[in-house]
Parts: sequence; structure tokens; C-alpha cells
Amino acid sequence: MTDWIAAEEACARLNVRSQTLYAYASRGRVAARPDPADPRRSLYRAADVAALADRKVRGRKAAAVAAGAIAWGEPVLDSAITTVMGGALYYRGRDAAQLADSQTLEAVARLLRGGDGAALKRTARGIPPAGSDMRARAFAALAQRAGVDPPALGRHPLALAVEAATLLDVLTDAVAGAPASGAIHERLGQAWGCARGDGGADLIRRALVLLADHELNASTFAARVAASTGASLSAAALAGLSALSGPRHGGAGDAMRALALEATQLGPAAAIAARLAQDRSLPGFGHALYPEGDPRAEALLARFDPPAELAALRTAVAGATGQRPNVDFALVALSEVLGLPRDAPFALFATARCAGWIAHAIEQVQTGGLIRPRARYAGVAPISSSGGSAN
Repeated sequence: MTDWIAAEEACARLNVRSQTLYAYASRGRVAARPDPADPRRSLYRAADVAALADRKVRGRKAAAVAAGAIAWGEPVLDSAITTVMGGALYYRGRDAAQLADSQTLEAVARLLRGGDGAALKRTARGIPPAGSDMRARAFAALAQRAGVDPPALGRHPLALAVEAATLLDVLTDAVAGAPASGAIHERLGQAWGCARGDGGADLIRRALVLLADHELNASTFAARVAASTGASLSAAALAGLSALSGPRHGGAGDAMRALALEATQLGPAAAIAARLAQDRSLPGFGHALYPEGDPRAEALLARFDPPAELAALRTAVAGATGQRPNVDFALVALSEVLGLPRDAPFALFATARCAGWIAHAIEQVQTGGLIRPRARYAGVAPISSSGGSAN
């Protein structure tokens, strides 16, 4: 209950009247819920109140707003594609967890692009790059297309939609290692040894839908920046894949596995205690946008039982910190249960998120201009042409 506070305390922390607090809640700036002890009253999320109070202290100067927007801060551009609201993830107003019950990645990709759900005829995909490394094949496939595909700026929406659908197939072929027909989740399941009818391919389908987009994350922002120049959809997707490859984004699965290994060697409680004592993070747990739990992880973990070692780690983390599993934990657990390749969490992330990158790239090309922020210079004082300081 410490995460939720009464209206009187919220007003005191914000130094506002109750009417202003209610306005914040109605606009989604502060989450509210009924008080279990008195349903006639409301409680307000303390974290939202603290964030709003911090913004009020910093003021609304342009530089302060811009600085606060860099990391989990104020929204920086308009988009009609995806939002996180009330602890849930929505694709064009539809709950992603509910979509994962029945939809394929292809259908969700059309939804993200604003399509009517009709399947599109793809163009020729070509032969995927050779090699045993899925990640390298994915990069090579998108780079090959980015080198020859035309700019997206000014092109007909239908042509962009066809190219978008084709790109998703191109990346799937690269991840799977060979071209194939059928739904994307079935093709990946077949490539990774999930027999038809054993439930593995359907779990892959759910994961792909849940990962298809996540608002303006680092890789999506990179894709939009590339698209804002008018670059091709494949170039925008390649920019997104490059950003995804970092250990703080799509590479978080490796960090999650490292924690799991420590828990196996030391025991979950000792491994967690050691990390907390060293002020180190617990990868796979907690999420800044979901203080009450990552709905993507919940929707996926509800469909299978994690291996015993990971289940024990989840219990220990919850007891020590209260943090719940995020989607990185769920992907590693899924990969272990299905016996997927070690890099499968990243491959699933990349394949699914490509749908979101492309949707954002198209939206940026059609509705936005060039994304070109300014840097706040913090270096040595510039020297003027006369040789003296420019101060």
C-alpha cells in the first residue's frame, strides 16, 4: 500500500488543490484506483505524484523539459501507434495481451501500420544470407536491402505497405536460415525444432505479438530518426536492429542468463544479496513503465511453467525486492522450456519488433519532419578566430 497514497497526501506533495489532482488523474498523468478500505475514496500512485512534483520543481523551461525527456520522461513526439496506459500495453487502442490470445504477428503488423487487416501480396524475398549465426544473418539481410531499396519519402502508401510486409518475411527468412511459406511463428518453430501441434509454435506466436511494439523505446526512436531523413524502410529497420543489439535493450537476455547462472551457483538468495550489496541490477526483473508488473511477461508466463531454477529465482527476487519478472525473464524462460537456440530471445525480439519499427517509420515519413534535436554543449570554451576565448 505504500505505492499508493491518499488524495490529501498527494495534494500536499504537489502543492495543489483536490480539483487539480482530479484533473491530473483524468488526463492520465497520475494513476488512481479505489481505496480498498473505502471505495468512495481514491488512492493515487506515489511514483506518478513524485515524477509530477519533480517536473514542477524543474519548471517548464525548454531546456529542462528536453533534458527530462531523454530517459523515461515527457513524450517528445505524437504517435497513433502504441501507448502504455494504466499498466497495460495498447496497439492502436487494443490491448496487446488480448491480441496475443488469437492474432499472428502478420496481423498485428498490419494493425500497427493502420491497415484494415487484409493480407498483402509480398514481392520477391531473395535468398537469406548464409552463416550459422542468426544475429549476423539478420543484420546482413537488412543491410543488403538497405543498400538498394528506394527512399520511403513520397512513395504511395500501398507500395510502402507491400514493402513492409516483404521486409518482415526477409528478416524471418534470415533468422530461420531458409525461406519458407506459412505463418512467421510456424516458420520459426519449424526452424527451431518445435513440432507442429506441441504448443511450442503457439507460444512463439504469443511472444511475437507481445513484442511487436513498445512505444518510443530506443530502437524505435532510432528507426524513426532514420525514417525522418526519408531513408528506405529497410534502412530504418536496420537502424532499429542496431540499437536493439545493445546489452541494455535486446541484449538483456544475456544479462538475465548471467543472473540465472549466479543463482544456480550460489543459490538464489545469495546471488540476489550479492548483487544488491554491490548496487548491481537484477536483469529480467522490474520495468520503469510497469511498477506493478510487465503485462507482456504476465501474459506469456501464464501459458507455461518456467524451469525450476528460474521459478526459484523469480520467487527469491519477489521476496527480496518485490520486483516482478519482465519480458526478458519470460523470453529466457520460454527459450529454456522449448529448447530454443541460445540467441532465440534476441531473434524473437528482432523479428517481432521489426513490425513496430516499420510502422513507426511509415508514420514518421507520412506525418513528421526531420528529427534533429540540439545538443547542450558542455565542453571547453570555444576559441574565437582571433585566438582569444569566445566568452
